[in-house]
Amino acid sequence: MKRFQPFWFDEAIEEADLASAKPLTHDIDTGACIIGGGYTGLWTAIMLKQKKPELDVTVIEKDLCGQGASGRNGGAMLTWSTKFASLIKLFGLEQACFLVKSSEQAVHEIQNFAQRHCIDCDCRVDGTYYTASNCAQMSSLAPIMTLLEKHNINHWQVVDKSRLRNTGSDANRRAIFSPHAGSIQPAKLVRGLRRVANKLGVRIFEKTAYKSHIGGETLAITTQQGAVIRATSLTFAVNAWLPSLRPEFSRNVVLVSSDMAITKPMPALLSQLNLHHGAPIIDARIFVNYYRTTSDGRLMLGKGGNYFSFANQVTSRFDKASRYSEILSQSLKYFFNTPMQLDRTWTGPSDRSVSGLPFFGQLKGQNNVYFGSGYSGNGVVQSFIGGKILSALITKQNNEWAGCALVNGALAKFPYEPFRSIGAYTIRNAIRRKEYAQDMGETPSKFDEWLSRLSASAAKLDPDIERLAKM
Repeated sequence: MKRFQPFWFDEAIEEADLASAKPLTHDIDTGACIIGGGYTGLWTAIMLKQKKPELDVTVIEKDLCGQGASGRNGGAMLTWSTKFASLIKLFGLEQACFLVKSSEQAVHEIQNFAQRHCIDCDCRVDGTYYTASNCAQMSSLAPIMTLLEKHNINHWQVVDKSRLRNTGSDANRRAIFSPHAGSIQPAKLVRGLRRVANKLGVRIFEKTAYKSHIGGETLAITTQQGAVIRATSLTFAVNAWLPSLRPEFSRNVVLVSSDMAITKPMPALLSQLNLHHGAPIIDARIFVNYYRTTSDGRLMLGKGGNYFSFANQVTSRFDKASRYSEILSQSLKYFFNTPMQLDRTWTGPSDRSVSGLPFFGQLKGQNNVYFGSGYSGNGVVQSFIGGKILSALITKQNNEWAGCALVNGALAKFPYEPFRSIGAYTIRNAIRRKEYAQDMGETPSKFDEWLSRLSASAAKLDPDIERLAKM
């Protein structure tokens, strides 16, 4: 029986989880209070206890742990290697190399953690394929390797025609492959993190929503249920919900849906398609098509850049079946011109920053109040790094994470509403027209090309590579 629309979360949650989800009903004292029971919040809590076992850590979550983006994303474990050019442009070469290497290492650290703590989350570090799914994309792959090779950090390989079949589709005309990637069942990972955090002594209160906080060295955090938490630090690890809790971030992110569909089990067909692995396949357009398999023989396909939420409101629309099922079906047909029976569709809010990269830091004038957000649709691996950053900040460590370029930087802003939403849909529609024309082998209009470049940072494959590769 379906209880939750997102397939992954519905599969992962058990009746005992529902029964054990208890709100905080009384006042408590703690050391570190973390708002948000998803990847960022739980990784931070776990790493805090690993650093300082004596520190009392409390996590509050307004729903169930993992019910937000952590339990409904595509489950692709991707790195920052395809954003290397942007990292150089924003932060300089040294930090760019550090962040790329760290993100590649994090893939394996997550796998090792899951194995060590017996988290059964279908974690398959089988690499990833980035593909050209039309002729216009074919020139965009090689520059990734050129720039990475120039600085001796390239692990991507050109895929020959034989291995290209492992992408499962004749629509993919060319591909590159990196071994430092994979896929997971995202909700099972986050529920596993909850179990590990509990075992380490982290207090977790679900169905407990943040309302406000006051104070200085000691903070008084009030919940919507009326309880007060007295803490020495507070961390907002709420991702897409950050603008609604902290309005000062309302122009630093834009909430956009990522919509997904998953098939019924069809292992025989996947075998015929050579999709016998857990490597995600992602094409090189701005609004990427991405797909991957599950161990029980399903195919999941997703596509971002569909619904833009006015004023960053996280409405009930994000908890329902996707309104873009026709677009998802068209993408399935484009790659696999064979009938596939869908199990369901779902959607979720992605907090996209202007740069396409996450940001962390302390609230202005509140040195013991921290935040992390802006994963921009690429957060499974990056939230693990977010946990390293936030736990270093909270424990006042002077290390490479507390001092990395993602911390306390100047944040670019999107326009005010209603101009933001008007502009977002104008650019979205231009990108759709451009990419449809390219799929049809036609030349897009110059106007659509120009508009599309305004949102190039939304792509998983960096748009600035060719220019920076020549520097």
